[in-house]
Amino acid sequence: MNRRSFPPTLLLAALALAAGGAQAQQVIKLTATAGHPPVFLWVKTMDEVFIPEVDKRLAAAGNKYKIEWTKAWGGTLIKLGSESKGVADGVADVGLVSTVFEAAKFPLQNVSYFTPFGTEDVGTVSKTVAELQNKIPAMADAWNKSGLTYLNGMALDSYHVWTKFPITRIEDLQGKKLSAPGPAANWVRGTGAVAVAGTLNSYYEDIKSGVSDGAVVFSTGAWGAKLHEVAPYVTKINFGSMFSGGIVVNKSRFEKLPPEVQKALRDASDEWAAQYAKAQTAAVDTVLKNMAGAGAKITELSPAERKRWADALSPIGKTWSADVAAKGGPGPEVLKGYMDALKRSGATLPRDWSAN
Repeated sequence: MNRRSFPPTLLLAALALAAGGAQAQQVIKLTATAGHPPVFLWVKTMDEVFIPEVDKRLAAAGNKYKIEWTKAWGGTLIKLGSESKGVADGVADVGLVSTVFEAAKFPLQNVSYFTPFGTEDVGTVSKTVAELQNKIPAMADAWNKSGLTYLNGMALDSYHVWTKFPITRIEDLQGKKLSAPGPAANWVRGTGAVAVAGTLNSYYEDIKSGVSDGAVVFSTGAWGAKLHEVAPYVTKINFGSMFSGGIVVNKSRFEKLPPEVQKALRDASDEWAAQYAKAQTAAVDTVLKNMAGAGAKITELSPAERKRWADALSPIGKTWSADVAAKGGPGPEVLKGYMDALKRSGATLPRDWSAN
């Protein structure tokens, strides 16, 4: 039957179905970005877990909406430390914000960096910060005021030290230069070493060129950056797992998205956070074994020296909370809430930063 002989009523119905089918799937273009490259697990899982999970959920919900993703990892669109502004300005729609490099905007989210020698449990740190954000309005407001909708967060595995020289006691640090990210410089001051600003993107060349003698970093990040090649002495200090940021969406963009897409983004972020924490924890032993196999010399600082190191530092937790309070923020409340949560988790703490 050709179109001319097609009954008018059936022809109209067919055209209506065709029009409905054309409208059935709306394509939404979103750009996702991160300052770090996908060699690092938090970006790798954003690419391989979060984005596919969004797509899967939208398909399961009736395939009414489809995301056309543009991916810009490794600072190709927005540089590390500028993600929150870039996403808020609409340069990208979805981004992974590293709060450790944006402490001025997110001081409360950085509480773990001012309470070193905590727990090495990634899940405990992630859960604790999530609970604090739900309980203390000022923490959630930091995202909203920055023009962002926060989806979910992540924590890094415990920080240790990679150096060109062996460390058995804090005196071995005298006169040495250690690269450290943002507030982690506080973990170095007071030990006799000098903190040098840097990031995972710069540590390798900094150590190789002599800008620093080593770096304070977490195991999975050190492996991704191949630090054992230039700093073969790995001393397990266990500064603790650290909350480091999360996935956000441009607030205005998010609020204009259909409810089904908003839900898919939120649900996918839950799956991303769970899978990331599991993968991050599982990866630690593997990467340390890989480093040892490649010639790295791995030792662990004794509990007594670990306490000496902690006691040598200034009262960074109290100083931080007082500074936040002076600016009108609930620093003491966040500090005490965080330390109390670590105690309840059963973590062995050489120093209570909320007390001294």
